Amino acid sequence: MQPTILIVDDEKHTRDGLRRLLEDEYDVYVAADIAGAMNVLEREQIDLLLTDLRLGSEDGMKLIDRALKMPHAPICIMMTAYGSVDVAVEAMKRGAYDFVTKPLNLDKVELLIARALQSRRLEQENRTLRQQVDERYGLENIWGDSAALHEVLDTIRQVAPSSANVLIEGESGTGKELAAHAIHNLSRRNKAKFVAVHCAALSPQLLESELFGHEKGAFTGAHERRIGRFEQANGGTIFLDEVAEIDPSTQVKLLRVISEERAFERVGGNQTLRADVRLIAATNKNLETLVREGKFRDDLFFRLNVVRITMPPLRDRKED
Repeated sequence: MQPTILIVDDEKHTRDGLRRLLEDEYDVYVAADIAGAMNVLEREQIDLLLTDLRLGSEDGMKLIDRALKMPHAPICIMMTAYGSVDVAVEAMKRGAYDFVTKPLNLDKVELLIARALQSRRLEQENRTLRQQVDERYGLENIWGDSAALHEVLDTIRQVAPSSANVLIEGESGTGKELAAHAIHNLSRRNKAKFVAVHCAALSPQLLESELFGHEKGAFTGAHERRIGRFEQANGGTIFLDEVAEIDPSTQVKLLRVISEERAFERVGGNQTLRADVRLIAATNKNLETLVREGKFRDDLFFRLNVVRITMPPLRDRKED
């Protein structure tokens, strides 16, 4: 299905010329005034509105205002013979995508329309993807009416916009990973990756390689370079599930990458890399007890435990 364009100009030769220019690639509608334009906008789903600033005695700015308030608002481009920075700025402030001056450069008009429609498509795709992600990992998926759970949700909303590391405690099945996803989706990093690593499922050597990557030949079976999870998550969020299971050697490397230095090397490599990530860790064990027993580094616990969220078990959520 071709994109739809509405051309609004009080000069017939301009309307006809633009229609001929665009009709091979788009479904083109034309109107000479605001009333005619609104008739088309109310009847058809228009993707792009190309309107003159002066429509006889009418103001094309008013048409843009009305068009942008419609449920299926088109992307808007303003044409004018009264080219000035002030007019361009005003058009953009009112929501216009861009601005062209008359006499029209037809090549520029074609290019601008193509770029505007591509921008619209990407925006719609991103909106759809964000909706799908929100539906899967939004706060509504951590459901329940208990006071304890509402306290958790309030904490998630408060801490998500910050860059603080988060430690999520709770028994298995209490929704720790859903909480981590929700924090990421509500954060400023939500356009970057969310990378999850389940630490208990991997041996110490494999976990180190999983987190930091390895160079070709670093160990038996390392036939090619592998990018680690911290590199993959750069700019986004890394979620370490069952962080208590990380071995002492890997704990040291983890401490370094989440400190101010944010540095690490791939296994078998000597190039120092850096990763800008937010770390969310989860555990079903008491890390403070493990610290006292010497099984978990106290300095690493300090770095992880900037914000602590405790997921209440179902037995304490009778309302749910």
